[in-house]
Amino acid sequence: MDLQTRKMAFVQEFLKVQSEDVISLLEKILRNESKPSEQGDFKPMSIEEFNARIDKSMDDSKNGRLIEASELKAKIEKWA
Repeated sequence: MDLQTRKMAFVQEFLKVQSEDVISLLEKILRNESKPSEQGDFKPMSIEEFNARIDKSMDDSKNGRLIEASELKAKIEKWA
């Protein structure tokens, strides 16, 4: 199936959607895909920046500013 046919089929299915949550999710996906890629703007961090991030992460850990992986996974599962 060519791209144009797939687009038309998608639009037809989209028009059948009655869920506000599904519409919001599709809008969010479209917005994210429409943004210019940040990959082209990627610059490696300096060793000083890297060490500063490590220090901050260690401080966050010592002071309880973290989230358990299971809790994060549960939050992510609610997004869909």
